[in-house]
Amino acid sequence: MERLVTIKSSRYGMDIHLTPEVPFDILLENLRSKFVSASHFFKGAQMAVSFSGRTLSRTEEEKILDIITDTTEVDIVCIIEHDEKNELLYKSAVEQSLSNVQKREGQFYRGTLKRRQVLESDESIVILGDVEPGARVAARGNIIIVGALYGSVHAGASGDRDAYIVALSMQPKELRIGDVEAKRQIIYQESLNIKGPKIAVVDGRRIYLDPLTD
Repeated sequence: MERLVTIKSSRYGMDIHLTPEVPFDILLENLRSKFVSASHFFKGAQMAVSFSGRTLSRTEEEKILDIITDTTEVDIVCIIEHDEKNELLYKSAVEQSLSNVQKREGQFYRGTLKRRQVLESDESIVILGDVEPGARVAARGNIIIVGALYGSVHAGASGDRDAYIVALSMQPKELRIGDVEAKRQIIYQESLNIKGPKIAVVDGRRIYLDPLTD
């Protein structure tokens, strides 16, 4: 008989595979039983959670998270979606977040920022979505965008030139790190020459764009 629920863990988090043909309420009961019996294994863990096997509504996701919270001491830092194109960026975001959580810094924002939306943070921030034209993000720490950057971003907003900005695609209207502003056309050209996730950093008086991984 096929397992109704399978839980797998890795250094980046936990994947919960749910059989698609079974009613959701039955899956919840099975999931609760599994977490109760394995609660000692997950004690004190900080994880990102992903779901596979079936498409879940936001309400269904929240019910699963409630069960995890009720039965274990897992600290869930975010929910990630299966997307091979974004895999490296997800891993980077999770690693950066787990490091910040240990220092009680950093936060997640889930969703796309649309025109005229403004997101500000006194810490580092991970955005699970796009930053569309006309949207603006400012953070005193780093900014990681698990998606495309088209709007305006300012990392190290308190003057920290050691901050960085990461995104899958970078064609920003404005990009600043500390007190250094990037030349829009240079960032656009460098972005076209780099495949995959990109990171923007300050070197001297200029912002450079590099691949996130070699």
